Amino acid sequence: MEDNKTIVNSLLCASIEGVNAKLVEVEGSLTKGLPNFTVVGLASSDIQEAKERAKNALIASGFELPPLKITINLSPSDIKKSGTHFDLSIAILVALGDIKIKHKELFVFGELGLDGRVKSSSLIFPLILSLKEQGLIKRAIVPKDAIESLQFIKGVEFYGVESLKEAIELLKTETLPKLENISKEYDALKLEINGKNYYYLNEYYEDFADIKGQEVAIRAALISAAGMHNILLNGNPGSGKSMIAKRLRYILPPLSQEEILAIARHQFLDNQKPSFKPLRPFRSPHHTATSAAIFGGGSHNAKIGEVALASYGILFFDELPHFNSKVLEALREPMQDRVVNIARVNSKVSYSANFLFVGAMNPCPCGNLLSKTKECRCSDLEIKRYKNRLSDPFLDRIELFVTMQEVDFNKKNVTTSKQMHQSVIKAFIAQKQRGQSQLNGQLQESQIDKFCILDNEAKEVLNLAIERFSLSYRSIANVKKVARTIADLEGSKLISKKHMLEALSFRKRE
Repeated sequence: MEDNKTIVNSLLCASIEGVNAKLVEVEGSLTKGLPNFTVVGLASSDIQEAKERAKNALIASGFELPPLKITINLSPSDIKKSGTHFDLSIAILVALGDIKIKHKELFVFGELGLDGRVKSSSLIFPLILSLKEQGLIKRAIVPKDAIESLQFIKGVEFYGVESLKEAIELLKTETLPKLENISKEYDALKLEINGKNYYYLNEYYEDFADIKGQEVAIRAALISAAGMHNILLNGNPGSGKSMIAKRLRYILPPLSQEEILAIARHQFLDNQKPSFKPLRPFRSPHHTATSAAIFGGGSHNAKIGEVALASYGILFFDELPHFNSKVLEALREPMQDRVVNIARVNSKVSYSANFLFVGAMNPCPCGNLLSKTKECRCSDLEIKRYKNRLSDPFLDRIELFVTMQEVDFNKKNVTTSKQMHQSVIKAFIAQKQRGQSQLNGQLQESQIDKFCILDNEAKEVLNLAIERFSLSYRSIANVKKVARTIADLEGSKLISKKHMLEALSFRKRE
């Protein structure tokens, strides 16, 4: 090392904030002075521990720690950094010392074992996906065992390494080896609409054919799935509410590549191992779940919650009136805006909350109000209090209200999940060919007039309903969106009278 000149090497890495990556430049300098190893730049405890992992990994890989003052700076210094994936870049900067690194655009991610092995971590996929979405990353050194999942991210070259020594040798080269851009394809059926691919599965682990009767509820479930409309099932215990909710997952519309990757990102952040199958998530929190568990939170870093984990899939609330009223009221914003915002002293983050809400409830506390064979034990006051747990503003966000029928065990359902899914795909194609970026249930006010076009008879029926039932502006929008989906299921370009009448039959009753 030159006496009067300090060489500062740097590598690129990133830290997670919510679901988004923040670019971090890892700088390293080795200078004369009392031997010391310091990491600065608002590094969390897991990064501070990287010093010990890096020391042992370097020694195990045949490198000697120089008797110098080692300083690692994580820039910018005003944001909190966390994650064991900084280990590899820190160790490389120490090992290379005064050897100038030429590959400035290269990102480095990896956790180190004490023996010098490079390990993956759950944050690497979300970080690289976010960096790719921001257009910040083209090439990266990553753990070899992370390549299998990372290859689903198109447009990024990955150099997989198994050891610290292998990573160091790679960075010493004048020119990085040329890689074939290998991207994995999804093991699923594929649709191509307007030049874009959508994926789906033809697997039905739970089938609507298992449900006895309930033709009206099954029809409502089909409409809900085809347009991603929020739905509330009201009926006696054992009438099939939960069965319908669980089967909805398998007949939901196909997923785009971006949606599959977004689901995988949330699963990694929840320490799950994604399958990368086009199967929409199904989340069913218990009614005793806290607000932090539902929406995410934490005293320092905002963690992901059930609302974000359900994004692009189903959020199912069984025994809906038993949920905390604060949770239900707070759910109104994500149901409307498709995003949840978490504000803490140290962080403010936004999560996608683009879910289909499914609620299930009994008609009264004892559950027998609608039964023809069992006597209801509830007083009028108890029933009123039970129903009043759900506010009108919350219920306004739900588009389909279904009263379950009495179970007839001799009556079989001839409709299968496969048949229903084929109808959903047909309606999905119609929506995408019409130029919709969102499905019918997710249309914004400005898009409703553009895509939900009524014929004259349908307009008359809607105007009559507005006068008779004093429908609010949101209720009118909900009816139009549901009618649009019914028309799509029948292959109709315009919303006709019969579509409007059926949509009105699922509106909220007073």
